[in-house]
Amino acid sequence: MNIHPDLLHLLIGIGAILVLASVVGYVLQRRFSPDGANQSIENLNDRIRAWWVMAVLLALAFIGGRAGVILLFGFCSFAALREFLTLTNARRADHWSLVAAFFVVLPYQYYLVWIDWYGMYSIFVPVYVFLLLPIVSALRGETEGYLVRIAEVQWALMICIFCASFVPALLNLDIPGFEGRNVMLIAFLIVVVQLSDVLQYVWGKLLGKRKIAPRLSPSKTVEGFAGGVLSATLVGAGLWWMTPFTMLQAGMLAFIIAILGFFGGLVMSAIKRDRGVKDWGHVIAGHGGFIDRLDSVVFSAPIFFHLVRYFWSVDPPA
Repeated sequence: MNIHPDLLHLLIGIGAILVLASVVGYVLQRRFSPDGANQSIENLNDRIRAWWVMAVLLALAFIGGRAGVILLFGFCSFAALREFLTLTNARRADHWSLVAAFFVVLPYQYYLVWIDWYGMYSIFVPVYVFLLLPIVSALRGETEGYLVRIAEVQWALMICIFCASFVPALLNLDIPGFEGRNVMLIAFLIVVVQLSDVLQYVWGKLLGKRKIAPRLSPSKTVEGFAGGVLSATLVGAGLWWMTPFTMLQAGMLAFIIAILGFFGGLVMSAIKRDRGVKDWGHVIAGHGGFIDRLDSVVFSAPIFFHLVRYFWSVDPPA
């Protein structure tokens, strides 16, 4: 199995960080929570264990190449869509629309990414599906709450399928001198965005005073946002070696996707508050559901994809 040295170095680095985090979590538990009574420490260790699982899955997908990445994010889209739709007002009349969403729209979007038909996967959901899928529900004749039901399903498709599919779509970009290394673009995107989330939490705990949106996400502060985004920008600049970007370009892109990731989390928090739930699910211990982990990534992925495509890719396909 041929693994690019840059990817191997990145995986070793992530593994080292997780080992260190695990040791710290173990020491904290033995010292301050031997009986499991300290919820903060227990939650920290739950998160570390969950990160191990997610890191291993991502590593296997990266090593598996194109097929592994597309299958992983296709599965994530399926799980996220399921979580989202459980919080909607869908009725029996929407049954066939939901079936189509899971078993037609989702696999076909990822098939389009697989065959690299950019001209179709870039408009399939927001044009064809948005126009045609409401017809399926309309034909059932149930008009009560129709607009709300359709809008909820469309937003679910946009976030959970369309936006998420642009992560594996990064593998399709043709960048001179970067052939065979596109998986590093995915790694850059995920590392920067997820690290930004973690650093915003850390800076918020250390210095946070002024709430950004207390009714949406009480834990998010101006200080946490600024510290997290700036720290992630510096990390992104330091990871320029794994990208086709210069250090300055990597820093600028990291800054953009970190900000988009923050506002993605804010938007998804607004939806959760509207639905009266704390997390999208409980599949991932310490992290909630799949959407709780994907919200920042899916908001930043399409913008990151198109910035790289238009400024670095050569003769992008129509």
